[in-house]
Amino acid sequence: MNLLVLKNLSRISAMAVLLTVLQPVVLGQVLPEPEQNRLLNGLRVVLWPQPGEKQVLLKLRIHSGAAFDLAGKAGSMALLGDILFPDPTTREYFTEETQGRLNVMTNYDSITITMQGRAREFERIVEILRTALVTTQLTPENVAKARAGRIKVIKETSVSPAMLADRAIATRLFGNFPYGRPYMGTVESLERVDRGDLMLARERFLNPNNSTLVVIGGVQPNRAMRALRQLLGAWRKSEQVVPATFRPPATYDSITLIINAPADQSVEVRLAVRGFARQDPDTPAATLLAIVARRRWEKLLPDLIRSPVFLSHEAFVLPGMFVMGTTVDNLLAGRTLAAAQNVIRSFVTSPVTTAELEQAKSEIMALSDKEMANPDGIANAWLDVDTYGLPSMAEQMRVLSALSQSDLQRAATRLFRDGTFASIIVGNSELVKTQLERYGKVEIMGDISPRTETKSDQKAPKAQTKPASNPE
Repeated sequence: MNLLVLKNLSRISAMAVLLTVLQPVVLGQVLPEPEQNRLLNGLRVVLWPQPGEKQVLLKLRIHSGAAFDLAGKAGSMALLGDILFPDPTTREYFTEETQGRLNVMTNYDSITITMQGRAREFERIVEILRTALVTTQLTPENVAKARAGRIKVIKETSVSPAMLADRAIATRLFGNFPYGRPYMGTVESLERVDRGDLMLARERFLNPNNSTLVVIGGVQPNRAMRALRQLLGAWRKSEQVVPATFRPPATYDSITLIINAPADQSVEVRLAVRGFARQDPDTPAATLLAIVARRRWEKLLPDLIRSPVFLSHEAFVLPGMFVMGTTVDNLLAGRTLAAAQNVIRSFVTSPVTTAELEQAKSEIMALSDKEMANPDGIANAWLDVDTYGLPSMAEQMRVLSALSQSDLQRAATRLFRDGTFASIIVGNSELVKTQLERYGKVEIMGDISPRTETKSDQKAPKAQTKPASNPE
């Protein structure tokens, strides 16, 4: 099972702000230009040699991800990523014999293979990569084993209120659109994925002219290109790269949804609006806007400072979402959601100040510098340029530095102009319903509290809508 997926699933909420703030890669430092080549089969190769370095890092990005999962079969592309290296001894080779690592990460937009090991074993590493790509072991046994492993992980990790809230807010915004379903899949959707689905996905997307390879470390360009031509040159080129043509639903439900969860002292709060695509000129401004909004939210409700708070602009190949989230005490649910709504509205009456802009720039520059201080961050930045059709990293840095208050105001107007947003509360509905009804309509979904159902419960509707009551 993909170890990075395990790690990612367990920390997806806690790290949301860091990962998504860094999405529109912007640099506080100027990096040397890499050497760029292209194999005859269309594979783009980006090389950054580091003479004397004993390790080498390879990152291969397939520029198609879970957004292309077939309807009702979410998790297909993630499952394909799991099967690329089905033999556990392959991972042991990297961790034990080369003091390196091997993992595969799938998201909505891509599948990324990371391989790190000793530079002197570069050819052996490329040979292992070749086996995964050219002769993928899509046997019935491997498919069944990978599916069982992924289902086990989902069962163990998807029950937390935080993950339930993250999934629910995405579904509220996007419905059956790909971004509304979990890229790792669900137990039900994975059970529908068969070997034929994975073979079709491999044929359509796992191709060199739909990929970019970054090599960083102690391998000279001549040696690297010689090995890559010899071992990956036979990787068959596809006739046509499949474009992303799906469209999100035109509208979404703005009634606050309460998902009833087992009694606890805390609730999960999420509020979101539709966002921009990674290639959108206003995406860098939206990223800074998330930092400003987070600070305004914390200031508006000081109680939040004691809770994990995140705001992020999650941008993909197609428009994503601007999402706010936190965990608070039951008694703070209504105030917290109202404060989030007021933050959104505040950008109309209180534009971003010079101090807020400079503080946001400073914060994102510090995060970006930290990311760019290691080969993984550098490789991801180069790969994102290809995946999302972004300008050069130097140009991204220039754009960030030049952002003005009016740029952030324009982004805020585009994001929040219609005044509607989706909101989710995960917690004890009996404790939070009355609070939330003061601020508008609410809908209650499900009852997953550990209790025995009565006959009247079984006949009761699963969801109900309450009209707003007078706050007075």
